[in-house]
Amino acid sequence: MKKGKRVANNEKTKLLKILVIISLVIILFIIGLIVNNFVIFDQNKKVNLVINNKNVTSNLKNEILFEDKIIYISQQDIQNFFDKYLYKEKETNQIITTYDRKIATIGYDKNSITINGKEKQIYAHAIEKNGTTYLPISEMKDVYDIQIENIEKTKVLIIDSLDREQKKAVVTSNISVKSSSNILSKTVDRIKKGAYVIVLSTEKDYSKIRTENGKIGYIKSSKLSNQITVREEQKEEKQIKGKVNLTWDYFSQVASAPDRSGTKIEGINVVSPSFFYLDDNGNLKENVGDRGKEYIKWAHNNGYKVWPMVSNAEAGLKVTSKIMNSYKNRQQLIEDIVNKCIEYKIDGINIDFENMKKEDKDLYSRFIIELTPRLKDIGIVTSVDVTAPDGGETWSLCFDRHVIGDVADYIVFMAYDEYGVSSTKPGTTAGFDWVKLSLNKFLQTEEIEPEKIILAIPFYTRVWTTDSNGKVSSKTVSMKNTYSVIPENANKQWNDQLKQNYVEYTDGDNKKQIWIEDIDSLKEKVSLITEKNLGGVASWQKGMESEEVWKMLKNELNK
Repeated sequence: MKKGKRVANNEKTKLLKILVIISLVIILFIIGLIVNNFVIFDQNKKVNLVINNKNVTSNLKNEILFEDKIIYISQQDIQNFFDKYLYKEKETNQIITTYDRKIATIGYDKNSITINGKEKQIYAHAIEKNGTTYLPISEMKDVYDIQIENIEKTKVLIIDSLDREQKKAVVTSNISVKSSSNILSKTVDRIKKGAYVIVLSTEKDYSKIRTENGKIGYIKSSKLSNQITVREEQKEEKQIKGKVNLTWDYFSQVASAPDRSGTKIEGINVVSPSFFYLDDNGNLKENVGDRGKEYIKWAHNNGYKVWPMVSNAEAGLKVTSKIMNSYKNRQQLIEDIVNKCIEYKIDGINIDFENMKKEDKDLYSRFIIELTPRLKDIGIVTSVDVTAPDGGETWSLCFDRHVIGDVADYIVFMAYDEYGVSSTKPGTTAGFDWVKLSLNKFLQTEEIEPEKIILAIPFYTRVWTTDSNGKVSSKTVSMKNTYSVIPENANKQWNDQLKQNYVEYTDGDNKKQIWIEDIDSLKEKVSLITEKNLGGVASWQKGMESEEVWKMLKNELNK
């Protein structure tokens, strides 16, 4: 009996201990909740950087500097957060930075900054520290269109982009701000009744907010009232709604613009006349005149946007290289282009630079990087022509398609001359398989957004001649005249790989071959625009087409 009694007492003791432990755990849990609600665990030891309501401190490459009320951020961090194309220009020993509609230059010894060609006095300049370049971000708010707030008490530096929406609300009671919507999450800040907070998002019962101390966390949505939008998001409207349908209207530098008064071109929304070119000294020349002014008036009266070409064909490889290799020369050309756009009230520019040095590839990209914000600032569209990704050094490898496609409003893929005038082997001007393969490289290898790609198609083909000695030559024939040069008894065959008709016949001792560009072949190529959600179509050139092509283009682009 005594043994049984001892066992019972031991069981009671164990149970009592368990109850005591459970009680202690509950008490500690309650104390923890109380402490967690009142003690702020997120005290910053170093300055935290919050950009557009995201704490990016862990991504900083270098420390933030504070000197004489000027805030400095390193060049590497500016590149990471604002301008990945920022660079140091050796010619002028200045930092060149571009952002949206601004291009700015800032030096190391003068308290000034030049924004879009206009110099402005500021209170600081770029500095070097331990081999690192720092920029006075607090003096560059106009460049990056930002608002900066330095909260010394909590060691938080806030940078907000002024083109983004911002909402505010009032807190209805004293409350703890949590690191997440989980009740057990740590307290990052405490706010009092009546305080304003920035509302970032609302998720079910909780809202993500930013406090006046710059801390980001969560509170119950029921604790917010009087929510208002203090700043609307600024969305950039595209000049062309829907797909671009551009046609190049080419005329030589000694000819006048075509007289198109009283005519319309079905379905198009952009014309690109050959108004501008670089001469052999690298100067921007124009071929507008009275006829050109009438052309612009005709286009605008019909609702067409005017994006004239700027060609470097006369300047050639060496002169173009001289311009690209000098920041001052690039800026002079950009200034001249901007002035012409303003003078003639045009809507866009089509940069058609070809035959350039491979080693100037990055400098040509710099030209587009520096040109685009200047044009965007005055509402002008930038489109840039490029060739297929595979090809010769001066015709293909001279383009960085990824950068051009990233920076410009549109990159125009001139999808023709798969076999061109210099080819020693007969072949198609633009086979469907080659066009599709090239487009896939634009999209996948170059990683260009599809809606920024304009597919340019040819309104011409070539008649290839192989003589009895095996020598190959070719002659360009326009789309509208192709069938008139083909003998009636010639056998036309459809090539399903190239998606075009092929004709072969003899003319005396010569063998003739034509890969025909007609309504059927062009329709196949244009179908890729819908399939791959491209930005639109361009056609080279007006006057070479057969009339039915315009209706086809309109129908295909409206699919």
